[in-house]
Amino acid sequence: MGIVLGPNRYGKAETRVVRVVRDGERHELRDLNVSVALEGDLDATHLFGDNTGVLPTDTQKNTVYAFAKEHGIDQPEDFGLRLTRHFVSTQPTIHSARVHIEQYGWHRLGPHSFQRDGAETRTATVTVDGAGEWVVAGLTDLVLLNSTDSEFWGYVKDGYTTLPETKDRVLATAVSARWRFASTTDWAASYEGVRAALVAAFVETYSFSLQQTLYAMGRRVLEERPEVVEVRLALPNKHHLLVDLAPFGLDNPNEVFVAADRPYGLIEGTVLRSDAPSYDGAF
Repeated sequence: MGIVLGPNRYGKAETRVVRVVRDGERHELRDLNVSVALEGDLDATHLFGDNTGVLPTDTQKNTVYAFAKEHGIDQPEDFGLRLTRHFVSTQPTIHSARVHIEQYGWHRLGPHSFQRDGAETRTATVTVDGAGEWVVAGLTDLVLLNSTDSEFWGYVKDGYTTLPETKDRVLATAVSARWRFASTTDWAASYEGVRAALVAAFVETYSFSLQQTLYAMGRRVLEERPEVVEVRLALPNKHHLLVDLAPFGLDNPNEVFVAADRPYGLIEGTVLRSDAPSYDGAF
């Protein structure tokens, strides 16, 4: 039985970089968490400890900081493309580069004062190799709640089922979404448009299951954003359980709940165009 080296990659994970633009009295702020992963002709370092083809991860970190200064940071997708193209084009042993970026939002309080947002985190993953370039944008922890217009009934019941059917429940989730582009676009406008479509679909869908809501959200994005060809969603069901107030002589007509953090149902799915181009990058 032979032993061989399988697929591998390496890189610098979670480089935190904050870029302040000081053009005049009104400053601009960008706050990123950048992770780099490189693939290529790296067998020698694994098999023999030969590092002649290895770009140190510390160098990768320094490149992030240098590019933040030299080129600035506007949209995370553009910054990721700049980095991935650089690593592939300047390193003969590297054939594929992936950069994943989390952007943290800040709310302006004044010309040079900011407050960290408590909203969702914007993400971008860019992959560049010999076959092409792929950009996947996304968001995490977009917390949404409908206090009604949600039912759940008609499901399978067996000897272990205790969940009662309901025709009126709280539906809450923390959306994690990623979407793939067919081509480059106005990243900022696209992000706001996709986010708005996700929220609108959640608000406007009378839901009989979180699966139905997931599909409605993905479909809405594809209907409204022609630049997007695929949407992947992960929706944890943030259960809100009705509190039994009968021991206190009180009625509870769907008014008082306990928000349970775990365990939780997790609904995941992909909605894509039937003619979506093939994709070899990381999602």
